[in-house]
Amino acid sequence: MTTMHVLVIDDEPALRQILADAVIRAGYSVDRASGVAAAAAKLASGDVDVALCDIKMRDGNGLDLLRNSRAAGIETTFIMVTGFASLETAVEALRAGASDYITKPVHYEEVLHRLSQIDALRGLRQENRALRKAARDSAPKLFHFTSPVMLDVDRLVGKVAPTDSTVLITGESGTGKGVVARLIHDQSGRRDGPFLPVNCSAVPEQLLESEFFGHTKGAFTGAEHARKGLFLEADGGTLFLDEIGELPLHMQTKMLQMVEDKDVRPLGSEHIRRADTRIIAATNCNLAERVRDGKFREDFYFRLSMFQIQAPPLRERQSDISALIRFLLRDVRSRAGAPEAMEIDPLAEDILLAHNWPGNVRELENVINRACILAEDNRISVADLPSAIIQSAAPQIPAAAATGSDGYLRDQMRKLELEILRRTIEDAGGDRRLAAQKLGIGLSSLYRKMEELQPRDPDDGDAAPASAEP
Repeated sequence: MTTMHVLVIDDEPALRQILADAVIRAGYSVDRASGVAAAAAKLASGDVDVALCDIKMRDGNGLDLLRNSRAAGIETTFIMVTGFASLETAVEALRAGASDYITKPVHYEEVLHRLSQIDALRGLRQENRALRKAARDSAPKLFHFTSPVMLDVDRLVGKVAPTDSTVLITGESGTGKGVVARLIHDQSGRRDGPFLPVNCSAVPEQLLESEFFGHTKGAFTGAEHARKGLFLEADGGTLFLDEIGELPLHMQTKMLQMVEDKDVRPLGSEHIRRADTRIIAATNCNLAERVRDGKFREDFYFRLSMFQIQAPPLRERQSDISALIRFLLRDVRSRAGAPEAMEIDPLAEDILLAHNWPGNVRELENVINRACILAEDNRISVADLPSAIIQSAAPQIPAAAATGSDGYLRDQMRKLELEILRRTIEDAGGDRRLAAQKLGIGLSSLYRKMEELQPRDPDDGDAAPASAEP
């Protein structure tokens, strides 16, 4: 959890110094304000966790400062300090929104006790937020891979997870780098803390510093409220930086300093906050080449790549595909609230097994989702698969199929191709010219294919020719 930042507000220099020293000795960061006006300016930044605030000061009243802060949406916790203790004063302070109040002369132990209570409450609130997020994000357990290359990935995850080392996950797009990052977090001592993924390429360049480091209110045009930033939001947990290779050089410099020192200074703030945040990065590009091209800092690359894990492409994990298909089918049905999993025809599964999957797991997931939408009677057939997948897999089907004679396979492929033609014509509203365009063939080729693939009646000789209507 980030170090609590305390603002001491008192117009008596001696008492202000005594309170500030007590706060520092307790391990919290501190700032000082000599009156209401100075305190209001510091509170407006939005980065003060607790205010130790005198009630009666030369330039105003601490209770008015509290009320104005609440009206402005400032969430700082106020502990009021008064030399005129009375029941009326206490009630007024609590009604104004104070968390507590203490009386003068101030005792060191009392101040520390109140601050430690507030700090513990902050921890409970963050834990509750993490638990609520975990409940919202709860889903079926992650798929357990069985292929040798993924078992090696699991071994590396198990080794690095208990440490606080930065990790660089590399691999093609769609290989599940985010899944690997989540596995590292879930097997670490930070598993109860936040796991925040962010796609670096999706954040506008002008907002990068604010997004990661946060900002105070009024730090720039449009900053109407203070923002903690991702490094502080992930405090005690893990920040997953996807597409790290897309960061501009100036942000790489700032991030390197944060990764090494764990210090965060929000835009517009004078205070440095500690962030106990683990960094896991991922990329589908060759960072070593980007270093040679001058597009990525060498020192940042070495810092991130202290421990590297390569997420292998799906084509190298053939033994995972069948089980992954069934996992995705169960997941789709579970998210739809259906008790039973979707089934899949053997030939449709053979086609999926024979496909090369250039888009990796993400492509397979998209194909399964689409097929589940099109499927009838809770069963995916060949007709529910994209034609591009079928065409790319067709030459490999004999090798992929485990049963059946060559004649059986040829018959099934003929039926498959005919079904594709029929489905495309149906989707084109019966317009064969449009269907031919969708299939990427000429109209005459479409007619020829239809004639070749029509089932033949042994008593009638050749099959009837396909209709030539446009």
